[in-house]
Amino acid sequence: MPDPRAALIATAQAMQPAGLNRGTAGNVSLRHGEGFYITPTGMPYAGLAPDDIPLMALDGTHQGRRKPSSEWRFHRDLYAGRPEVGAVLHAHSPFAVSLACLRRDIPPFHYMIARFGGDSIRCADYAIFGSPELSATAMAAMAGRKACLLANHGLLVAARDLDEALALAIELEELCEQYWRACQLGEPVLLSSSEMEAVLEKFAGYGQQ
Repeated sequence: MPDPRAALIATAQAMQPAGLNRGTAGNVSLRHGEGFYITPTGMPYAGLAPDDIPLMALDGTHQGRRKPSSEWRFHRDLYAGRPEVGAVLHAHSPFAVSLACLRRDIPPFHYMIARFGGDSIRCADYAIFGSPELSATAMAAMAGRKACLLANHGLLVAARDLDEALALAIELEELCEQYWRACQLGEPVLLSSSEMEAVLEKFAGYGQQ
């Protein structure tokens, strides 16, 4: 059976070529048994080996030779509160950070906003990184959603598996860029509530089930 830690490392290493991260910023996790694997704090992804990946329990304890990411709390809280979530990814991608620093929700300027579960991408209130307060504000912004922005910080996505987590993060960063560019020309025309409801209904049966 393939080592799930190898898949986690591959996803972490894909973040920089995808334009999501530079250096050691950001983190990725994967549900495993009653806990989750998560990238270690402060280590470049390029050199990670499976034994560098800590295994965390939902009580916040961990096993392994490395300390977990300082952001482990919002990963833990997503797994604890949302059984459908199998992987979580956090990144400091340029356009998501730009909008997060303006503390803006992303409104329904494009129908693909519905991909994330609602008619907007919320921006969570600011709290210092790694804190219980940040996790609490992130959980509020993620309610009913697969993604949010974190004020003055970055993006956060929750998905069924690592492949979907990476795809959602790339798609969210692309939407952030498109919204940023549209705002340079004026005020984007937003889709109405009824238009977004129709899109959400269509997305419910979209793709390969």
